[in-house]
Amino acid sequence: MLHVLRRGVRCFEVATAAPGWRPAEDVVWVDLLKPSREEELAVEAALGVELPTPEEMAHLEPSSRLFQEGGATFLTANILARSGENTPTVEPVTFVLVRGVLVTLRYQDLRAFSVFADRAPQNDVGSGTAAFLGLLDAVTERLAEILDHTEDAVEAASVAIFQRPPSGNFQPLLKDLARAQTVTSMTRQSLVSLARLLSYAGLAPEIAGDPDCQAHLVSLQRDVQSLTEHASFQSTHVSFLLDAALGLINIEQNGIIKFFSVVAVVFLPPTLVASIYGMNFDLMPELHWRYGYPMALVMMVASAVLPILWFKRRGWL
Repeated sequence: MLHVLRRGVRCFEVATAAPGWRPAEDVVWVDLLKPSREEELAVEAALGVELPTPEEMAHLEPSSRLFQEGGATFLTANILARSGENTPTVEPVTFVLVRGVLVTLRYQDLRAFSVFADRAPQNDVGSGTAAFLGLLDAVTERLAEILDHTEDAVEAASVAIFQRPPSGNFQPLLKDLARAQTVTSMTRQSLVSLARLLSYAGLAPEIAGDPDCQAHLVSLQRDVQSLTEHASFQSTHVSFLLDAALGLINIEQNGIIKFFSVVAVVFLPPTLVASIYGMNFDLMPELHWRYGYPMALVMMVASAVLPILWFKRRGWL
């Protein structure tokens, strides 16, 4: 799908990539979302650039993700997608600055792009460079929002772990923490990729010669750096909670095993006494003694109580 944003127009326009297609003079942003081969060829012919294929975007070496060629600056970053679903992914997105126009190539619908596309006309984006920096602002804000939502989920899991009743179930909490760890890790991966992109973007001719764009870029770099540090801290926090949950599970399991071990030891001596006096030998003196049965009962009770007292004295109970 091919969308274009024109200067001063208050909405995205859907373009038809017919042979010989050319962007209008006031176009500042060309967005290719899951484009067909015909749309790619039309944009390449119109702007004089060669766009990477999905396979090339996914398997580009880190050093090949940021380069200049034919007067165009190519920048590819991995951005978190489908963060609210069960299977979040990190998808490559290519940004191309060429002749004052921003070209974006992506094969996954990203919320940050939709948000920026809705507000870009109101902000009167006047150039491809402004669209590029504004779009990076939206991506950074979206990643910050994802971190905030994940942090809320982690805090809720933390409270549930340390305040749950002893008979509670840890399985839902472990699933929530595992998902939070996955999203946080992917968010940090996206932020690191954005940091590399921003460090190279300053070399683009459209940005290098504009002090305002340079200042905007520095501000973005600081935001990304602070979010990366926050993501690292949050990942460490999630790891601690996972370890704490597993530790509590082990403690509870040890308590259960301890209980059954004590019960087994408590009933072992009475079982021994009952076994001895259940042999029914004629020559056993206590068999015909009047107090033989009460004596056996007292011995069984004493043999059960004495181990309990000894365990308490040793601090095992």
